[in-house]
Amino acid sequence: MCLIFANFTPKRWALKGYHIEPGNATNSQIMNHKTVQLVLVTLSVILTACGSTSKTSKGTPEPSDSLVEIPVYHGSATKLFDLIHTKLEVSFDWEHCFMPGEAEITLKPHFYPQNKLILNARGMQINGVYKIAGSGQEEMPYEYKNDSLTIGLDKLYHSTDTLQVKIDYIARPNQLAKGGSKAITEDKGLYFINPDGKTKGKPREIWTQGETQASSAWFPTIDMPNQKSTEEIYITVDTNFVTLSNGLLISSVVNTQNGTRTDYWKMDLPHAPYLFMMAVGEFSVVKDFWRGKEVSYYVEPEFEKYARNIFGNTPEMLEFFSNKLGVDYAWDKYAQVVVRDYVSGAMENTTATVFGEFMQQDSRQQLDNLTEDVISHELFHHWFGDLVTCESWANITLNESFATYGEYLWNEHKYGKDFADYYLAEDLKSYLKEAATKQVDLVRFHYKSQEDVYDRHSYQKGGRILHMLRCYVGDDAFFASLKYYLNHNRFGTAEVQDLRLAFEQVTGEDLNWFFNEWYYDKGHPKLRISHSWNDSTGYSIRVEQLQNTTTTPVYTLPVDIDFYSSANVERKRIVITQKDQTFTFALNQQPLLVNFDSKKMLLCVKEEIKPAAQWVYQYYHAPRYLDRYEAMAYMGAADKPGSPQAEVLYDALNDPSPKIREIAIQRSAEIAKNNKEKIKNKLMQLAANDYDSGVRNAALEQLAENFDMEPAIDSLMLGAMKDSSYNVMFIGAEYTMKHHPEIGAAELKKMEHSESKEMDNLIGGLYAIYGGDRQFDFMSERLDSGAGDDRYYALQEYGKFLERCDSDKAIQGIARLSKYAGSEQEWTNRLSATLALESIEKGYGKADKDSSAIPMPGDKDVEMRREVLSSKVRNAAHDALKIIYSSEADPELRKIYDLRK
Repeated sequence: MCLIFANFTPKRWALKGYHIEPGNATNSQIMNHKTVQLVLVTLSVILTACGSTSKTSKGTPEPSDSLVEIPVYHGSATKLFDLIHTKLEVSFDWEHCFMPGEAEITLKPHFYPQNKLILNARGMQINGVYKIAGSGQEEMPYEYKNDSLTIGLDKLYHSTDTLQVKIDYIARPNQLAKGGSKAITEDKGLYFINPDGKTKGKPREIWTQGETQASSAWFPTIDMPNQKSTEEIYITVDTNFVTLSNGLLISSVVNTQNGTRTDYWKMDLPHAPYLFMMAVGEFSVVKDFWRGKEVSYYVEPEFEKYARNIFGNTPEMLEFFSNKLGVDYAWDKYAQVVVRDYVSGAMENTTATVFGEFMQQDSRQQLDNLTEDVISHELFHHWFGDLVTCESWANITLNESFATYGEYLWNEHKYGKDFADYYLAEDLKSYLKEAATKQVDLVRFHYKSQEDVYDRHSYQKGGRILHMLRCYVGDDAFFASLKYYLNHNRFGTAEVQDLRLAFEQVTGEDLNWFFNEWYYDKGHPKLRISHSWNDSTGYSIRVEQLQNTTTTPVYTLPVDIDFYSSANVERKRIVITQKDQTFTFALNQQPLLVNFDSKKMLLCVKEEIKPAAQWVYQYYHAPRYLDRYEAMAYMGAADKPGSPQAEVLYDALNDPSPKIREIAIQRSAEIAKNNKEKIKNKLMQLAANDYDSGVRNAALEQLAENFDMEPAIDSLMLGAMKDSSYNVMFIGAEYTMKHHPEIGAAELKKMEHSESKEMDNLIGGLYAIYGGDRQFDFMSERLDSGAGDDRYYALQEYGKFLERCDSDKAIQGIARLSKYAGSEQEWTNRLSATLALESIEKGYGKADKDSSAIPMPGDKDVEMRREVLSSKVRNAAHDALKIIYSSEADPELRKIYDLRK
């Protein structure tokens, strides 16, 4: 599974500080930015404002008399039975969001004899349970209670016996109690999207999400990761729908009696129940092939022409991962499908990965929002997670840490080490952000919910640990160990000790020390590294481990150090084993640079004290992106004219890595203090000509923030409005609308109603800030044509825009907002419209006093008329809100509105 953490933020053209932005999204490009999550943020603000919580003066909760809740130990599930095969026949009741189904399950006792069978079956209606014997079937006694189906067997079954049972059931996912977590926002397993078709612009879809233990909400099974089963499924749908499931499509038959169609999918290789999937929708399917196997991309029809732009590197990924691991992709096909309202980032269902709708982008959006890490992450799971599965959720690092590191491996192969190392540094920052408030073992058997293990420890920290292990043992041993691990546990399950034993088998070294520190203990090293030179004794490096060693270990850290002289670079390895340790090296001369952790592999917080001249030398002479990145971070102020630091920052504006160029641009104000014209000209050159949209964007932002308006910058910003990147366009358009509104408005007018929703979003966000009466028709039409998340944002932007319009237009807009607040199918959009009206009620005429649409304060008559008109608009919003508050039928929204009256 891919969760959207801090490094990936799909761009949304909207009002800063006005509407709710999607939660920060990963390098692993993992929390879904679906509308419900956005509104939950809104609700938390509302409820916080309206409620009260007793706190101490320091902001900490008052002490409680209740006992502290201790997480329960969760080992691997006890295996009473082993699944062998699962056969499903399903159809759909769209009106009630039910799924009638039949499940035939083949299984046998694991070791001990059994006279009853317990299956997981959440929230179902059980119509009958039968034993299948020969060509017939006979009823079996059962009890269905607390989401467990207990079946009485007709005899004592031994491990040599095979049992086949059939369950006639109806899955009722919308009747389940609401569950979920930050990682996976719902856990009802089966999802009907826009089932009545009433939400404009949103397709009707059905899809499933099994991880962690939600597959049992749509078929009875033993819903544990240490079970594996082959599978077949018959899916009956209306003929306009396309289906997808695990394995191969064996047949597709139109049912003449009712005009439906039944698709038969078969999976001959065993995989865990949480990896079972199906998807139903009016998808367009684009097909590629790899070594004769189908590689397909299921997208909404309007994105068919972009499907290969989004997913087209998948065949090359399959080849690369197969070769790099020495283990070929094991499955019969590979499909990727994009669905609406997905409850997480993406999910590696075997042979059929599901992605949230953020993946669907046009070619211009892809310039700014890289989603390929999500693709490589889910594909790498087909070795680590699908082929070999963690035997318990406590060992989720065997799935998610590897998938995260799979992103690194692909980036290193496809785009080079500099590109990959940038994301390696971002992974460390992401983990450290979480570690500031949460530090847990990577392998953790104690947790409240199994979904607690889906965090930046399991993803980013685990990926960095694998990188350290690779650097320590070397590439040959690392990939040979992974090959051994995959082959030794093929189609089975594993725990972290199996990974350790694989590395020990290959390397011949006892690695308990490494696994004990990094997998079975919490925290990370906090290092202070001090350098000193003595003509008599040589070069000394003092390393202090400053972490709290009552909760975190004193680490054993094998580290390579490179010593640079004018003649060569000499590498020496040290092993840090103590809290405070000094290493002295006899050298013939003082080195030009001592590069501690020259492979830049350590997962740590580091403070390094060495002469500024060494940092300068490191930038120019050390080989890695991370060397230059680190040198710039430690270099200190560069505001003295002609200083080496200033020269480094200026030269970094030409660095081969666009990420380094961005860092240098963000620090350019330091060196501009003494050479403003030179820096301005360089930034203008980068803004106009750099191949990387992020660099162009950063340069334009610096010019807008730190340099005075002048014709050359005005012209550059106007030209940026035609840039291929939406991000760059926005900077240019915002600047031009702010400083030259007539010119900006004329240019944006030419771009209205393009084929791109993203363009309309960009324009709508700008009109909300800088627009007025002339843009009323566009903003109203955009609101009416939007759907889903687009309408959610458009409603808020429309409300802010109306505050800039004259009273007549504002009152017309209030009527439109009132319609949406009362009749929108999605409650999230009703709430969004209501919030917009509340903003108008409180703010119309009181803000945006520079608006050309609202009379400026002047003589008393003008001021009085202004207040009369403003009061008229605010009263119209107030009256509309009274009706909305009283007529809302949704009980949860009514609670919110009651608090806000």
